[in-house]
Amino acid sequence: MKHAVLQPVIAVALAAALTGCWFSDRVEEFGGPTMGSTYSVKYVHTDATPDVDKVRAETEAILAEVDQQMSTYRDDSLISQFNKAPAGSCMKLPEGMLELVRSGSKLSDDSNGAFDLTLEPLLNLWGFGPQARVEKVPSAEQIAEARRHIGHQHLRIDEQSLCKDVDIQLDLNSIAAGYTVDRIISRLRELGISSYLVEATGELKAAGKKPDGEPWRIAIEAPRDDERVSQKILQLDGYGISTSGDYRNYFEENGVRYSHTIDPLTGAPITHKLASVTVANESTQLADGLSTLLMVLGPERGMAYAKQANIAAFFVTHEGKAFVTHSSPAFEQLFAAGEEQ
Repeated sequence: MKHAVLQPVIAVALAAALTGCWFSDRVEEFGGPTMGSTYSVKYVHTDATPDVDKVRAETEAILAEVDQQMSTYRDDSLISQFNKAPAGSCMKLPEGMLELVRSGSKLSDDSNGAFDLTLEPLLNLWGFGPQARVEKVPSAEQIAEARRHIGHQHLRIDEQSLCKDVDIQLDLNSIAAGYTVDRIISRLRELGISSYLVEATGELKAAGKKPDGEPWRIAIEAPRDDERVSQKILQLDGYGISTSGDYRNYFEENGVRYSHTIDPLTGAPITHKLASVTVANESTQLADGLSTLLMVLGPERGMAYAKQANIAAFFVTHEGKAFVTHSSPAFEQLFAAGEEQ
């Protein structure tokens, strides 16, 4: 659901699949547009796995379902219907959406409000949301008014329904892509596929080996808005990866740069020196949410949080015209072997 300009900064860096006569198995791949961006699936086809048309159809059915449920850019989506409902109302929602609300509420509680799935009024106000009109610095009064309509404390799950006690708007874009990747992978495994690399709007996960015995490799991009440059290459097996950054979606006013990443506690874009943060986790959904959370916290508080919560995180900070990288202990331990610069 991330709009095209919000696409995170992970590039899938894979060598061409080996399909020669040395291997009976082969890598199949397909992809296309989704959520205002793109998706791609690569998997090892064996005699026991379905053909690529079957896998593509199953994948695109999941993408279509998630889009119909969670896209804030569709007037007919379930989330848009919930957002238009009045204060004091409840709406029955699919379990997947309720799962994301529960996950978002926990991330919000664990970080003292640094993560929030109800920021759409502020995103629109600053020019970054689906109903944004203009990219302009709002007044303090406008920010204060928008903040009266945000906060997980205004949401309540009652059996299979989501209720709101104020006129609140839900936005799952900071966590839905990771959830989608995990949903696709769950279906692939049901189809007998054990080696794959799945990516949606930049969030991805890989497991298993390619036919030549090599691992899946991905590149974390350097946080630059002028060109795509690899910062670090990682070997993945069983981990999801998500990167959040402040340098591809922003506007400038009077020489000041305003990022699309909003701090829920101030109601304004982040102002620290963190350019990007990458998180690795067995749950791509959780990696997606955590990368946003750490991006809001910034380099010092983010690293302290990552250490305390044992999060595998890779931070890139602005230092003048250069970038400096720092890895959490969990990230260093996870990728100590097989890492390439």
